[in-house]
Amino acid sequence: MAEMKPLEGKVAIVTGAGKNIGKSIAEMLAADGAAVIVNGRGDRAIIEETAKEIRAAGGRAMPYLADVAKPDAVAAMVAAAVAEFGGVDIAVNNAGLRRQTPFLQMNLEEWREILSVALDGAFILAKAAALEMVKRGGGTIIGLSGISHHAGSRGRVHVNASKAGLEGFIRGLAMELAPHNITANCIAPGSIDTVRGPSAGGAHGRGMEREIPLGRQGRPQEIAAMVRFLCGPDGRYVTGQTIHVNGGLFFGK
Repeated sequence: MAEMKPLEGKVAIVTGAGKNIGKSIAEMLAADGAAVIVNGRGDRAIIEETAKEIRAAGGRAMPYLADVAKPDAVAAMVAAAVAEFGGVDIAVNNAGLRRQTPFLQMNLEEWREILSVALDGAFILAKAAALEMVKRGGGTIIGLSGISHHAGSRGRVHVNASKAGLEGFIRGLAMELAPHNITANCIAPGSIDTVRGPSAGGAHGRGMEREIPLGRQGRPQEIAAMVRFLCGPDGRYVTGQTIHVNGGLFFGK
């Protein structure tokens, strides 16, 4: 009899899962046995391709286009996960917008746009998914934070604020949801070798004007591996933490 995969029977929603870190997370959770909702906001083709690749590898996946900043859209996505796969056990808040804008040139509209996805979106998904996790006796909520608000960066005060808020939000969830066997943690990637759009700008490459002690950028799969650990049976005693995965670029404390 084949050995059961560690996430067999689990259902995961991964936001921003069409490419880069989100895609790697979706693929790795699916490889461990989870059925995955591959979420994106605007590019249907890219999430459909990710889901297709997961299915071709023997996994279960459903692409779902939804703006995580819109409660009705997220509620419909969670309902689709329940209808298709039976529930929700894992929610990974990976979606985020990246802008590189000096503070003195930043307007309130751009500020709100960034926070609506990274922070409001995390609240909206956690609110909808946690209710389903309670029904199933537990679950895992993960937020993807970052290094810039820890190590410092220019042109990203809105991103920094959203990620700092996300970490505080996750710690609050960890306390409130622990009685329901729901863990909540943040992962803070450092400089990761991803494909970025021109609006991201800023420090990308070898470490935000600092040398990375391990001498290289991280790979998306290395962030996904930490997500896999936190979602799996060996990660059930970890909650309320921000875990830095950055090659030594920043020593978290």
